[in-house]
Amino acid sequence: MNNIPKVKIGIVAVSRDCFPESLSVNRRKALVEAYTKKYNPQDIYECPVCIVESELHMKQALADIKAAGCNALCVYLGNFGPEISETMLAQEFDGPKMFIAAAEENVGCLSDDRGDAYCGMLNASYNLKLRGVRAYIPEYPVGDAEECADMINEFVPIARAVVGLKDLKIISFGPRPLNFLACNAPIYQLYRLGVEIEENSELDLFEAFNAHAGDKRIPQKAKEMEAELGEGNKKPEVLEKLAQYELTLLDWIEAHKGSKKYVALAGKCWPAFQTQFGFVPCYVNSRLTGAGIPVSCEVDIYGCLSEYIGVCVSEDAVTLLDINNSVPKDMFAKSIAGKYPYTIKDTFMGFHCGNTCTSKLCSYSMKYQKIMARSLPIEVTNGTLEGDIIPGDITFFRLQSTADTKLRAYIANGEVLPVASQSFGGIGVFAIPEMGRFYRHVLIEGNFPHHGAVAFGHHGRTLFEVFKYIGVPVEDIGYNHPKNDRYPTENPF
Repeated sequence: MNNIPKVKIGIVAVSRDCFPESLSVNRRKALVEAYTKKYNPQDIYECPVCIVESELHMKQALADIKAAGCNALCVYLGNFGPEISETMLAQEFDGPKMFIAAAEENVGCLSDDRGDAYCGMLNASYNLKLRGVRAYIPEYPVGDAEECADMINEFVPIARAVVGLKDLKIISFGPRPLNFLACNAPIYQLYRLGVEIEENSELDLFEAFNAHAGDKRIPQKAKEMEAELGEGNKKPEVLEKLAQYELTLLDWIEAHKGSKKYVALAGKCWPAFQTQFGFVPCYVNSRLTGAGIPVSCEVDIYGCLSEYIGVCVSEDAVTLLDINNSVPKDMFAKSIAGKYPYTIKDTFMGFHCGNTCTSKLCSYSMKYQKIMARSLPIEVTNGTLEGDIIPGDITFFRLQSTADTKLRAYIANGEVLPVASQSFGGIGVFAIPEMGRFYRHVLIEGNFPHHGAVAFGHHGRTLFEVFKYIGVPVEDIGYNHPKNDRYPTENPF
């Protein structure tokens, strides 16, 4: 994945001057040793310049981790810690930061070598609040070297998402299609997150596409597509146009990313796209998304933003699906009931025309878009990628700005069941515990649009921390409540 940042966390140990500095030195060394044994050593950098006891030390440490190329910070309380200089360090560091604290190792340390970091973390959190500094603090932030190493490793994907957002440009083409007000995208919160937005006309894209006619790279790109599709290449006559379109998008990204390092796209595929371009862009969208450049349909700007967060968190391809249709009772009775621990209300089908990449489909073929072909000639709807989504754990989630520019989000861990969809498009049979109640009291009650981002694997814990870190109020992060945990809007009777 070349479209997401590499995280390098600077570990800076701090010490209150009335405690032995050696506590912080030795505990920092033990922490770094524990991390490098268990995880990727490239993720961290041990600041050797000083143990931060004062504001001057803070400046020295800050300069050192910046010079080392760190884009994230871990403030490690080896003992009680100096609440002023340690939180000033977090305030002046431009990037995601976390605070963790050392536990006492054994009874022998309770006399002369007691660190009291358990107490110091309270003062650190208070001072962070006073300074208005956001920092990630784990659920239980006090631990021995191995436990703190685990905490830092949990911070890595959180930091990757936060760093990525600050260097992301979303490029969109065209206005929303008619009747897609649900994809409303107030840009105020994008700027608050550090995300740049470039909105273009479909005509701009069409002009760029036509300018790529006869591009010498088209035959090679078409061969790549042919090799990927294999026997699933049901519409070979459209490959050259799709190759031309993919090159158009890739060249546009390089020419327009500007000061940003990372890009996501929000495109439009109807109602005029097919008749003018002569195909649908689904397969190309799937290929870019599979390469780590999310492309949302229907100019869903917060959809592609959500996808990008999913790529950063999972370091894997994601997809964007309609929360589309209920599972028929006969399908449920035959293929799900008694085999899986779900009721029919826990299940639904996630679908989109063909934007899910080949690596996330059981089998696949490039065909025509059946819904569009109901009102258009089939030949202009070629280019969609169809197949059942691979079974396994997933996370359904979305970050959204409301019409009055408030950030809100939802997250639900679930799975794609190994049940044949017996339908068309990129589609899967999904199961989320208590989905029926989640659907009513989070998705509908929260006015979320029909698109949801899907990350492969259970990433709810990390996504929750990402959303908290970037400023989504905790009460506005919806999730699927367990059976006996009532939603505020749920009828108690």
